[in-house]
Amino acid sequence: MSFTRVVRLVDAADVAEVVARRFLERIVALQQTKDVVHVCLTGGDTANAMYERFAELVPGSGLDPSRVQLWWSDERFVPASHPDRNSLQAVSRLARTIPINATDIHMMPAQEGRADPHQVAAEYEAELGDQSFDITLLGVGADGHVGSIFPNHQSFEATTRSVIGVTEAPKPPEQRISLTIPALNRSTEVWFIATMASKTRAVAGAIGGDLSLPAAHAHGTEATYWFVDAAAASELPESYRCQL
Repeated sequence: MSFTRVVRLVDAADVAEVVARRFLERIVALQQTKDVVHVCLTGGDTANAMYERFAELVPGSGLDPSRVQLWWSDERFVPASHPDRNSLQAVSRLARTIPINATDIHMMPAQEGRADPHQVAAEYEAELGDQSFDITLLGVGADGHVGSIFPNHQSFEATTRSVIGVTEAPKPPEQRISLTIPALNRSTEVWFIATMASKTRAVAGAIGGDLSLPAAHAHGTEATYWFVDAAAASELPESYRCQL
């Protein structure tokens, strides 16, 4: 039976540190029972800080990078070298200490030569197939969006597709690519990362089951974790507390 657990931490730096350590420990543990571990990554400042710390912790950890496949929950429809690409930000940090083989990273295609984000979405959907994830990392927007699925927007419409192109997004850039809720939910564990006071209402609403928020619909088949700092957790009841 699936459960949800909230881990309250002090600040964004604390969140990055704790998630980095637990993410590494969990992958190493999974590699004891699985040949290949599939993880789906997210973007954002706290996630990027976590990737930097994760890379620092890898040497001597027992992690086998050749048995980890990296996927992404969403991406901006921009050129491959654009600094705003989530995948570029993550890989540039992880590669500082981790030997990463190009065949092990599944970046969403970039803008070059593609007509629109819908074409890119179709390409990534074909690559993804029916793949599920062991762990999916997600952020949450102040409006409750997750990936590039926004409330009161066409991206939030019910679908059986795994990947969609997003246009006229309320947050720049307007063109994006995103896994859908059904694809995100093909995850054994979903780990939300949320920091800053601007996320307070979204965090409380999503955890409280406000289904008008896309983030409320994303969950793991076995576990959903929310790693939140004091500011983002300020409107949560005390019952949502987990001691590490």
